[in-house]
Amino acid sequence: MKNRATLPALVLIAAAALTGCTDTDGSKDTSSKPSSPTTTAAATPSVDHSAAEKAAGLPPVPTGADRAALLRALKAANPDTVRYEDKAIDGARNQCMAINGGAQKLDWAASQRFTYKDVATTEAQGKQINEALKGLGFCKV
Repeated sequence: MKNRATLPALVLIAAAALTGCTDTDGSKDTSSKPSSPTTTAAATPSVDHSAAEKAAGLPPVPTGADRAALLRALKAANPDTVRYEDKAIDGARNQCMAINGGAQKLDWAASQRFTYKDVATTEAQGKQINEALKGLGFCKV
């Protein structure tokens, strides 16, 4: 019964809020122009995401030879994991956060993290992935 009493009050509050947003006298000021994107962008300070990622234990996205080495290591543990290379790279980076953060059940977590679409990863393969990530030194940030 309490819900029935509060519903009309909520409707009245919403209606009051909406009436404050409408143009009742028809005198819209159309001469004002929105600020230019360069003005807005210049006023917004840039955020260094790499520092936050590093603090969270997330290694940078590997490129070149480092990327190739990581994909080879993942492929050795489970050949299907690299079918979707970008997913495999993201999975490896996220698994490093778990490793660096001292998470429990790392082998199980890797098996879940590297199971997607039509790729299945067992817990034993997850253990191999964890060993590969540590052996490569990929998770060091």
